[in-house]
Amino acid sequence: MRISRRTMTCGLAATLVAGCSTGGGSPAGPSSAMRSIPNAGYDAWVARFKTRAAWQGISQATIDRAFRGAGYLPGVIERDRNQTEFKRSLEDYLAIAASDERVSTGKAKLRQYNSTLSQIESRYGVEKQVVTAIWGLESRYGERRGDIQVVSALSTLAYDGRRGSFFESQLIAALKILQNGDTTVDRMTGSWAGAMGHTQFIPTSYQAFAVDFNGDGRRDIWSDDPTDALASAAVYLSRNGWTRGQPWGVEVLLPAGFAGPFGRDTTRSPSQWAAQGVRDVNGGRVPDYGAASIIIPSGRNGPAFMTFRNFTVITRYNNSESYVIGIGHLSDRIVGGPPIRGSFPPDASGMTIDDRKELQRRLTAAGFDTDGADGVIGSNTEAAIRGYQRSVGLPETGEPSLDLLARLRR
Repeated sequence: MRISRRTMTCGLAATLVAGCSTGGGSPAGPSSAMRSIPNAGYDAWVARFKTRAAWQGISQATIDRAFRGAGYLPGVIERDRNQTEFKRSLEDYLAIAASDERVSTGKAKLRQYNSTLSQIESRYGVEKQVVTAIWGLESRYGERRGDIQVVSALSTLAYDGRRGSFFESQLIAALKILQNGDTTVDRMTGSWAGAMGHTQFIPTSYQAFAVDFNGDGRRDIWSDDPTDALASAAVYLSRNGWTRGQPWGVEVLLPAGFAGPFGRDTTRSPSQWAAQGVRDVNGGRVPDYGAASIIIPSGRNGPAFMTFRNFTVITRYNNSESYVIGIGHLSDRIVGGPPIRGSFPPDASGMTIDDRKELQRRLTAAGFDTDGADGVIGSNTEAAIRGYQRSVGLPETGEPSLDLLARLRR
């Protein structure tokens, strides 16, 4: 679980970063509702917690209402204990985060909610395509907001989790939200770790940044109407220093022999970088958007980016470099920008993304369905590989390789 000022909670965005996917390369689907089980230790913890909650100003009526029907969710602990350790490559991340489907849906949502998003942009100074991209990456434009009861999830993690004090603070914040009347216990659902609504706010972020933009008296990020959630995401970025009119970054071309310096700790003006031969992908000079850094997240053989202050602002939402590039690139694509121009290096098995897509297509054609051909190796693709290997008498490794691709081409 990654932590930033807003926690990573293995909702959709965290799934992409951490590789929690259960599909071929696609993110995991909506979580199934988890069932609670009797747990005497949890019950005793809840009894003590109720006293602490009262000390922090939570009314008895709110406490009773919140915990009526709440219970210990072993599935939450299982998720917390078994998060994958690997991190997707940027190429794999962008293949999902800025897929053709997510881009086309983003364009449609931008058209559908253009009036609302324009008003949000006007009030808070955050471009509407950026807000749309956050919506798309956090919950697939509201399709995957999470269906787990937040009080049960947070109390389970506070009792039996690795970071009890953190989750207890989130639980107190959730009770304050209920006490304020912004939503009800039944409607307060989210991810297994308490990220809620269209833009996946944890309770303390909700308290700090959520707004009632549509004027109905509630800061409702859970409603099918995404207005309050989209405005709240804009507030989050605005209060963290978003500069309207400045890009998150731009893809650049580096001259032969360019030695850096690389990394966001070193900033220079675009004109200074231009003096070193750095150009945009069309060969021109990058406009002066302010202090800029050069990053090469996939190494010297991968794409390079010149990043600006707004890159750092997005890290306040989620402190993952891939996430920030995903948001930035998706927002650019939503308003007609091109795909990444630079090529990515082959993976550890020597395969390019086109090789992996071909592998998935050929496995599916051979009767071993990979559930899509996005070039990202997930559990469905691994299962398909094992099935094929079993069928031809090969060791069942589930690992892609050029040899396996060559065999499938015969």
